[in-house]
Amino acid sequence: MDNITQDLATVEQAQELGLLAEEFELIKEILGRTPNFTELSVYSVMWSEHCSYKNSIFWLKTLPKDGPHMLVKAGEENAGLVDIGDGLGCVFKIESHNHPSALEPYQGAATGVGGINRDIFTMGARPVAQLNSLRFGEIEKDRTKWLVEGVVKGIGDYGNSFGVPIIGGEVFFDKCYNTNPLVNAFSAGILEGKMISATASGPGNPVYIVGSSTGKDGIAGAAFASKDITEESAGDLPSVQVGDPFQEKLLLEATLELANTDAVVGMQDMGAAGITCSSCEMSAAGGVGMDIDLSKVPTRQDNMKDWEILLSESQERMLVVIEKGKEQIVEDIFEKWDLHAVQIGVVTEGGTINYFMDGNKVASVPAESLVLGGGAPVYEREYKEPAYYQEYKKFNIDDVEQPEDLKEVAMQLIQNPNIASKRWVYEQYDSMVGTRTMTTNRPSDAGITNIKGSNRALAMTVDCNSRYVNADPEIGTQIAVSEAARNIVVSGGIPSAVTNCLNFGNPYNPECYWQFVGAIKGMSAACTKFQTPVTGGNVSFYNQTVMDGVEEPVFPTPTIGMIGLIQDKSKIMTLDFKSKGDLIFLIGEAKEDISSSEYLVSYHGIQASPAPAFDLEKEYELQETVKQLIADRLVNAAHDCADGGLFITLTEMGMPNSLGFDIVTDAEVREDAFLFGESQSRVVVGVNEDQEDAFIEFMMNQKVPYTLLGHVTKGKVCVDDEPYGFVNELKDVYDTALEKALS
Repeated sequence: MDNITQDLATVEQAQELGLLAEEFELIKEILGRTPNFTELSVYSVMWSEHCSYKNSIFWLKTLPKDGPHMLVKAGEENAGLVDIGDGLGCVFKIESHNHPSALEPYQGAATGVGGINRDIFTMGARPVAQLNSLRFGEIEKDRTKWLVEGVVKGIGDYGNSFGVPIIGGEVFFDKCYNTNPLVNAFSAGILEGKMISATASGPGNPVYIVGSSTGKDGIAGAAFASKDITEESAGDLPSVQVGDPFQEKLLLEATLELANTDAVVGMQDMGAAGITCSSCEMSAAGGVGMDIDLSKVPTRQDNMKDWEILLSESQERMLVVIEKGKEQIVEDIFEKWDLHAVQIGVVTEGGTINYFMDGNKVASVPAESLVLGGGAPVYEREYKEPAYYQEYKKFNIDDVEQPEDLKEVAMQLIQNPNIASKRWVYEQYDSMVGTRTMTTNRPSDAGITNIKGSNRALAMTVDCNSRYVNADPEIGTQIAVSEAARNIVVSGGIPSAVTNCLNFGNPYNPECYWQFVGAIKGMSAACTKFQTPVTGGNVSFYNQTVMDGVEEPVFPTPTIGMIGLIQDKSKIMTLDFKSKGDLIFLIGEAKEDISSSEYLVSYHGIQASPAPAFDLEKEYELQETVKQLIADRLVNAAHDCADGGLFITLTEMGMPNSLGFDIVTDAEVREDAFLFGESQSRVVVGVNEDQEDAFIEFMMNQKVPYTLLGHVTKGKVCVDDEPYGFVNELKDVYDTALEKALS
């Protein structure tokens, strides 16, 4: 060790890099000496929350990981892998790029898309579909408009250029996201051959860096993602990566070509913490070490320091371990695609990673001490129930006067940016590239992508109503999982597995951590019930603003990405009403409930209320019933009743074919609650008159209540014989509201 260069690091430097004083002492204990600055930099990124999950792993381990379709469990590889039949697998994952997008929305969002797609094709799968979940502040603010424009353009430009369709997502606005937006990107791919593992093995095997050159963009990005956004955060702009989708497209094709050879031992994307993370995690996974020569890494800037090369998060790069003697195969493939493929190291015995620069050893660290489940610290943080939780429970619907003019409420909700069409967003995305998308002209609650050469399709969705989670983390997260499953079920699919993106405030704040713990408990309960194990995902803490010394966390937002399998493509279910005269039924129970609804918040201005009425057992029964209705072809349209309530659900069902509806409300439920309440476990279906008897006969044998609401009209909208206009008039307002609000 005496030949390691550089001065010894200090505890002050450790704290500046985001480490605790006791963590600095632990590093000294692990190494048996004081680290130098480069070694300290390695530990600072690898022990950051973003890489080590040190404040969350205790609870993450309680999530269900086993299910009927699982091939790769959480934490085993870069992404989850489930069996979709005929020897095919679906690789999928969701991750956040919140902090970079808050400072530089275009590149922050673009590189989030690039990074999540690399996680998919690094495993040997070709990405086939993308989704995203976006949260922004108050829509009238100039900063919000700037963020929305930059994020949407970044996602669209990168995804469109890369050539993978974006087939769905969600956009939500609330003042809690004014400074700290959330940008969660989901990608799914189909694996046809063997999976490539992110594991190094075989001492003597060469280690290659492939793809783009390494620059100073993104240095310490993982550490940056593990701290608060403050008024001084603009100084962290070098921590934001810069993406090149055309390079990524080349890297994709070269990687998949390489995957079809027998030359690859292991491969990992260089995402958070760059070379540091990929070399440490691959080594620890295989119980080996590496000798890495940083001076051989192709760089964009001259005179980059060793720690800059190690910590750079420049995009479109991979670390690949090759079977010795097959180097030429790799170099020829990457030369063909005009990409770097440079040997920078070799696998060694013993588990120690040595980094060299210009012939000098600049760092020597045991790989196992740096990774999740190894020597990285694990904390069980204090948590306590916030005072607001009990205050929210005091809400009483009887204290809210029902408006006289419910038509006015309906028109206001249709224009609400959280409900109105997101057309302005999705028109900037290419949903048709790749010819697999099956829901462009036939809308379903889930995005659906074709599995070519089979009779099956993949259904996928991202869901989370963070207002519900804020009101009650445990119930709100159960609802998020349930709505994701419901969206897949009403599209004709069977839910398979989950990936999550857990966006929360400061884990050292006991009230924020209470929200996190509650969300994990709720997710565990719902995922267990639906047999949708958690395959992995991402934890993003420190999503808050610190202004004048006061922390303002965002709503707790555990975004659920779920995939499901449609066994018979002829039974894909769409949400659109099909014909005038079709009967409209509500499956599930209408309740006297407006809690946490968009109606209560935006029309009445009441923030404090509990989560909407929800029962996990009743939700499960509802979904099992809807599955069978679709399988037996007893319904011709199905749509989840969610944000905005029943009226919005019916309007969305009518708009695609310019069909209206004529319904009668329930005399036992307040009319505003019946039309605009968001109580859960409800689905609206369309039934052809010829199928009415069979439908009713089936439903009479189910536990789930059902109600005839009315019938489909040629275009007129009526509620209790009161005209609400024509559906095309509502559609014009619905389609243009977001664009007008952003202009």
